[in-house]
Amino acid sequence: MNQKELGEIRRRFTPQRAAISHIYGCYVNTAKNVVARFSAPVSLMDEDERERWLLTLRGALAGTLGKNLLAVPFSAQDVTAAEGKHRLLSDLRRTGLTDEETRERSYKNIIANFEIEDTNYVILLADDVYDVPRRGKNGDADGSDTVFHYILCAVCPVKEMKRGLGYDHKDQSFHTTAISHVVGAPALGFLFPSFDGRAANLYAALYYSRDAGEIHPEFIDAAFGVTAPMSAKEQKDAFSETLAGTLGDDCSFEVVQAVHGSLREKLAIHKESRDPEPLELTPEEVGDVLTDSGVAPEKIQAFRKECAEKFGGDILPAVNLMDTGKFRLETTDAKITVSPDAAGQIEVRVIDGRKYILIPAECGVELNGMNVKLP
Repeated sequence: MNQKELGEIRRRFTPQRAAISHIYGCYVNTAKNVVARFSAPVSLMDEDERERWLLTLRGALAGTLGKNLLAVPFSAQDVTAAEGKHRLLSDLRRTGLTDEETRERSYKNIIANFEIEDTNYVILLADDVYDVPRRGKNGDADGSDTVFHYILCAVCPVKEMKRGLGYDHKDQSFHTTAISHVVGAPALGFLFPSFDGRAANLYAALYYSRDAGEIHPEFIDAAFGVTAPMSAKEQKDAFSETLAGTLGDDCSFEVVQAVHGSLREKLAIHKESRDPEPLELTPEEVGDVLTDSGVAPEKIQAFRKECAEKFGGDILPAVNLMDTGKFRLETTDAKITVSPDAAGQIEVRVIDGRKYILIPAECGVELNGMNVKLP
């Protein structure tokens, strides 16, 4: 899925657009026991309740593609198998979630393999059918010849709100409130099948994790029966390890500074282009930056080879390679964060036999919140 396709599905989760008839749920406590199962008819909800349910479900499509939202591919064998996780997902979709036994099997898969830090949680399932409009030459909707039938799962922590003083509008005073249990924003979730080329792709699902650094591989195995993709943090760590490991002594401050600047520039150009596809680089493109920085050719070749091995091919997700939103330096005794726009002004020099990191300080300096003058 690309950014436009993701936005198109996100916009479905409003009372005016969604074709969801029921929201099914399973409430689970910390001992992995099912507290309750429920089926909530959307048509019987008042407007505020309906909007809150749909907003909660839409939270399972939040975040950034490649970070919080990861493509989970299925093999041809997974798709054609008579049994397995893909078959279960297909059965949920085929029955529109109306088959209780199929829903129960799905709940059990998740409950047996997942927990949220000693917190109760609810598993939500919804089924939607979207008549995908054709796009005319001017971009306007022009009828529909494709139907996208999908299911959405959201796993949400349930927080206990303790007793306190609450305002009563009727008598305009404060009273002690009862303990309540409130459904929080989704921690995990998925869309099946994926919406690729503005149509159903049965060979992929879109997986959501609120914490991009912890994608819960056990949940991915329970829900999809496949090996978890690399998380954003794992990709960043793999790139850093590869760069430092293969370059050795050539992994200098100037080289990393150049790679950081190049990535930042490419991401900025990509954003301005409004290309809905995520920016992807090849090891060769990163290698060109290393060449310009004077790195030895044999080390660049080793870098390209190891990148291909660690990332499983010649595609590097640009958004996860480095944190281009900040430029931070750390020594044993200090941590310095510099605006990425000013990163090119930082210098490394040897003065009187000692190494120094130099940062321009011409526009005023604050020390513990106080303006100070430098000699």
